[in-house]
Formats: sequence, structure tokens, C-alpha cells
Amino acid sequence: MKGVLKSWAVPKGLPEEAEIKRLAVAVEDHALDYIDFEGTIPEGQYGAGTVEIWDNGEYEIESMEKGKIVFTLAGKRFKGRYALIHTNEKNWLIFKIK
Repeated sequence: MKGVLKSWAVPKGLPEEAEIKRLAVAVEDHALDYIDFEGTIPEGQYGAGTVEIWDNGEYEIESMEKGKIVFTLAGKRFKGRYALIHTNEKNWLIFKIK
């Protein structure tokens, strides 16, 4: 989106069934150069830990308004319509739409 990778950490994983709501925490935007990055970020550095690509594919933004993004994923693992709803500060809810 707009030349950067928008990112959210989803501690319990992206929901695969409709109506399951999960916490999504907005994290720092990344340059497009990082789209294929996998590896280990050393302890003490921002984002420390293992980074792996769980899925790849395409997405389409259906609508984007203040505090709400509706989009469709067409990945190898995740498919379907999802919504991100802003709750406060960096916290969002993500859920799959029927």
C-alpha cells in the first residue's frame, strides 16, 4: 500500500474460519525490498526473533476508510474476505468474513 509493506503482528495467527476475532497489532511499515525476507533478527534489535513467510499470493483492497479495511486474500494458504477494525492505538481486530 502506497509503496510500503503495511504490517500487523497477529500473535494467535490469522483466523481461518469466519467470525473468529483475533488481535492484530500494527507494527512498523517496511520497504518493499523486505517482501521476501526470512531469517533471524538478533536479540536486542527491533523485531528480534525468527521471521518466516507463511503464505504468499495476492490481495485486493475492497474498501478502506478510517479505522476499517476490508480485503480479499488469494494466497496458497489463506483465501477469502477479511476485515481489520481499529480498536485503539496500535491494536486492531482481524476476522474472516462469511
